[in-house]
Amino acid sequence: RLVRCGQKDELYRAGLRSGAGTALRGLAGARPWLEWRREVELLSDVAYFVLTTLSGYQTLGEEYVNIIQVDPSKKKVPSFLRRALFISLHTVVPYCLEKALLHLEHELQMEAEESRSPGDPPAPGFPSRTLIRSWIRRQVGQLTEQQKKKASQAVYVLKQSIPLLHRLHLAAFYIQGTFYHLSKRITGISYLHFGGLQGEDQSIQSSYKFLGIISLFHLLLTIGVQMHSFKQKQRARQEWRLHRNLAHQK
Repeated sequence: RLVRCGQKDELYRAGLRSGAGTALRGLAGARPWLEWRREVELLSDVAYFVLTTLSGYQTLGEEYVNIIQVDPSKKKVPSFLRRALFISLHTVVPYCLEKALLHLEHELQMEAEESRSPGDPPAPGFPSRTLIRSWIRRQVGQLTEQQKKKASQAVYVLKQSIPLLHRLHLAAFYIQGTFYHLSKRITGISYLHFGGLQGEDQSIQSSYKFLGIISLFHLLLTIGVQMHSFKQKQRARQEWRLHRNLAHQK
């Protein structure tokens, strides 16, 4: 039931994003649409949840499967602050995290290229310099070389960990059947179903538990393979450095 709700909401959100993108492309042209496509999608998602969840109404997906949101007490609807926090975690925070990691990775790469060839002009990057990117560039410029290497490793680990975290949450949902979105798990928003038969839901939930166990096993296998690959890369890098030092000494 929660899966159908999420799929239905995603369908309507995709239609809203597509309509907003088409309107912007028709009014401003293809180039502004390409530059601001991600921001238009964010505004569309925020508008969808503001008009439904934040306003105290069901989303179209929730209406489709006859469920309502409740707070951790299971006795009343979530407060306005809890709903606003859910919308922020579900839409704004992923966007800001994605942009911050993208800009930070880009600035670290540019700093590394400029340190290798200081006489060359900097490589072309993003078409416009936003305030966030300017702030990140100033902060990166104040770091030492060792700190820049640590920051690059941290960015790499975060970019690899975020999809794994979502997969872990999805496997936990398949097993428990409570929180379909990570933002709802953080805010404690769950659902109550009204109307219809419960026997069908119980049989479906048992099959989802088996799927969750398989997903969890596959996730652990993926993490093991990535850790082994990371260790192999580290070992190859150390061997290359040792070989380079020996060749330099000879």
